[in-house]
Amino acid sequence: MLIRAMVIPAVFFIILSLVFPTPASAHNVSKRDATFVASNRGAAIAAFLYLGAKHMVTGYDHLAFLVGVIFFLYRLKDIVQYVSLFTLGHSVTLLAGVLGGVHANPYLVDAIIGLSVVYKAFDNIDGFKRFLGFQPNTKLAVLVFGLFHGFGLATKLQELSLAHNGLVTNILSFNVGVEIGQVLALTAVLIALSIWRGQTSFERHAFATNTALMAVGFILMGYQLAGYLVLA
Repeated sequence: MLIRAMVIPAVFFIILSLVFPTPASAHNVSKRDATFVASNRGAAIAAFLYLGAKHMVTGYDHLAFLVGVIFFLYRLKDIVQYVSLFTLGHSVTLLAGVLGGVHANPYLVDAIIGLSVVYKAFDNIDGFKRFLGFQPNTKLAVLVFGLFHGFGLATKLQELSLAHNGLVTNILSFNVGVEIGQVLALTAVLIALSIWRGQTSFERHAFATNTALMAVGFILMGYQLAGYLVLA
């Protein structure tokens, strides 16, 4: 009973924090980090590792999608497969965006990232089978949305003044840092989910939790589309 009383409020607190993110968890790069990047003139492996890990841990849109991806995955093998597909996707477009100079509108990219959260939560409640009569290829979807998540990371770095000296080393370090942050965040989520899955309340509240997660995705989409219409 005590564990249930602790875990369920914690899960809903996470959902609420995704809906109403604080400035500290904002997706954009902080002014302090932007100033460092602008003043940096060479390879800074440790610093960019930190920036990548920080960006993933505080990137509530990325985390919301990953929560949806692993929500009903029980075997470590399945978790590794899906997370690896997501990692492959965002690594390709992060590197292509920054090193290859591939550009995309950041508002539209982030709106699609919001859509990815909606998709996974809708999939988790069997929305495709129940309402549309078909089931998308979930692994392919995770890979494709991973590509857009990578573009989201790339657009944030493209807004900064990145020095050409040491650029490849710094971007590769940033990407590795993203993976480190992803592992740390997923470990915490998996621990919470594992505890909750042991309670009878998991099945009762799984639908409501994914509905809340889907609402998070719609809010993220609306926020970014409004920015595109007003500011772009």
